[in-house]
Amino acid sequence: MKRNFIACFLLLTSLAAGAKQQGETSMTLPDGNGSSREPVELNRNKRQPLPYKDATLPVETRVEDLLSRMTLYEKIAQLNQYTLGNNDNVNNIDEVVDKIPSETGSLIYFGDNASLRNAMQKKAVEETRLGIPILFGFDVIHGFRTVYPIPLAIGASWNPGLAGEACRVAAMEAWHAGIDWTFSPMVDIARDARWGRIAEGYGEDPYLTSVFGAASVKAYQGDDLSEPGNIAACLKHYVGYGASEAGRDYVPTEISRQTLWDTYLPPFEAGIKAGAATVMSSFNNISGIPGSANHYTMTEVLKEKWNHDGFVVADWNAVVQLISQGMAKDGKEAAMYAINAGLDMDMVDNLYMQHLEALLNEGKVSMERVDDAVRRILKLKFELGLFENPYTEEKPESEWVLLPESLETARNLAEESMVLLKNDGDVLPLEKDCKVALIGPMARNQKDLLGSWFGRGRAEDVTSIYDGLNEVMETSVAYAPGCDFDGSDTSGFAEAVRVASESDVVVLCLGEKRNWSGENASRSTIALPGIQEDLLMTLKETGKPIVVVLSNGRSLDLTRISPAADAVLETWQPGVMGGPAVASVLTGGTNPSGRLTVTFPYTTGQIPVYYNHRESGRRGSQGLYQDIPSTPMYEFGYGLSYTDYEYGQVTVSADSFTVNDRITASVTVRNAGDMDGKETVQWYICDPYSSLTRPVKELKHFEKRLLKAGEEYTFTFEIDPMRDLSFVNGEGERFIEPGDFYIMVKDQKVRITLTE
Repeated sequence: MKRNFIACFLLLTSLAAGAKQQGETSMTLPDGNGSSREPVELNRNKRQPLPYKDATLPVETRVEDLLSRMTLYEKIAQLNQYTLGNNDNVNNIDEVVDKIPSETGSLIYFGDNASLRNAMQKKAVEETRLGIPILFGFDVIHGFRTVYPIPLAIGASWNPGLAGEACRVAAMEAWHAGIDWTFSPMVDIARDARWGRIAEGYGEDPYLTSVFGAASVKAYQGDDLSEPGNIAACLKHYVGYGASEAGRDYVPTEISRQTLWDTYLPPFEAGIKAGAATVMSSFNNISGIPGSANHYTMTEVLKEKWNHDGFVVADWNAVVQLISQGMAKDGKEAAMYAINAGLDMDMVDNLYMQHLEALLNEGKVSMERVDDAVRRILKLKFELGLFENPYTEEKPESEWVLLPESLETARNLAEESMVLLKNDGDVLPLEKDCKVALIGPMARNQKDLLGSWFGRGRAEDVTSIYDGLNEVMETSVAYAPGCDFDGSDTSGFAEAVRVASESDVVVLCLGEKRNWSGENASRSTIALPGIQEDLLMTLKETGKPIVVVLSNGRSLDLTRISPAADAVLETWQPGVMGGPAVASVLTGGTNPSGRLTVTFPYTTGQIPVYYNHRESGRRGSQGLYQDIPSTPMYEFGYGLSYTDYEYGQVTVSADSFTVNDRITASVTVRNAGDMDGKETVQWYICDPYSSLTRPVKELKHFEKRLLKAGEEYTFTFEIDPMRDLSFVNGEGERFIEPGDFYIMVKDQKVRITLTE
């Protein structure tokens, strides 16, 4: 109250002083559509800044002052986003800049450096009446130039601190290129690997996704958005996009209100609590109401229940797509539905610019709603410091791109994200003096290690697996491609067999091209193309030990691959330092510590399959598949190591407690092997009987820690009953019921009891 009173007093005092000392005048400007803008006040005294230009005033005061001076055209312009820089070069900067309205609210910036951005910003700041800077955004998903592993791999590291370090690298590089805002992190829960965008999220679990999403937001934004190297984060896609039917992109989703709250909303709420500046609406139709026109999710939940004071931006063309989704009959109606639902900024399709003035005149959209949207956008621009520092210093790339410390972070994250799925006979780690036959379409590939959404990454920045192995092996690595990623050309099989026959071990590098996952990359099967599997079967006949190295953007059907291989290493799409990271894990320089955050089914036909499902009505042998196992091939949380970890008995500080108590669960873990390693202790809870039935188990805490050979450490889980044992109903209200709960670690299950 006191802060608001002071802010209002300062604003009124400043306005009164300006009117008294300088006198006031007004003018009318065209709005670009042939009509006139409203009269506005001008301050002729250049020595005393207008309140919105005074950096000493609170942001709220500055926003309200600027909003009061804006014409309708200027307000509507702030609600639109267009693109800048795609395929542009220094020779046509002026031409490109001239095509874009100077009052535009935001631009998606495709430039590699800040030159074009600065030229456009100069036009906005120095050649418009109010000088409102433009907000420049870009899809910095897993790195800008220093591309680190895809988010699905990042989740598999179970190391949110290291993920945050990578996001700091991404923010720094993007900021130097002139980007203020990233459309990241994606916190969609995905349980269908046929959906290509599963690569862009952290997996199937709401809690783990919440932890990584919050860590990413904090790392992108820092403690102060106006500080150099910090950029605004954007949680996406709000909400339920990962539930797309049959893994097909953009299609409708059927999500009960309770499932919305217990599965899909928690990561967004965690991101909002972490301070996320913006949210992106989703493409999907949520049980009849598209995400981009959903008043319940965008206004009632996000802005009212969670008190989010940032803004919501549409996904690409999401507003106009309300027509094809069957809600709006035309662009005007689409704009009406979207803005009234709480969608503040329209991305690319220009419908707000075309129709909002008419909708206001017709009373179908209120001025209060438009002002609210503009206010939210201006707030972020002030918080980013764009009014004081609208331009980005143009520095040589050598000073901010692919720095040694950035590459080290990318390598560490790649190493920790790799999951050892199989290691029969301890074929791994490889001896450095053995003869390796490196075979497969991914062996010398660079560009596909970048994965989808690779920022401004370049294939030449990537160290291949071939080059990485040759760096560490004491003998030269023999190579044969064997086959392409798909097709039917087996002419390379003979050379691959020859090379394999002359080796001690075969390292077979299989996987997906980078564009096989990502947006609009749905697949009907998650098995690799038959030619890759056939290459493995052919090499198996040589009798040589075979290590399969996988690079992919989703969980895979390994029904044919895993049984034929002696070892299987899941490397995902590891980014620019993929080669050195793979080589280090294969040769024991790094003990694999990644754990799956998405289930690997036996076949595509098992989908959807995920660990935190509810119990079925009949158990035992009933309700199971008749032709395949009903359990997955590799479950959530699974991963092998080169050492052995021994778990002691799980203990609890109290086995009976009330809702106001706090209890501690503990387990001592010992590295019983002869190699140092990082172990992740995963804590699950189970409520076996509840008035609203719950999953068979739910992840509630995890901790990753380095244990040297022979070392032991006691891991703890501090349990807050309302936070960790409660559940949520269809109204988003948390509740907890007395009764038995179970704490689950590894194969242990300890009962605790909540009393009245």
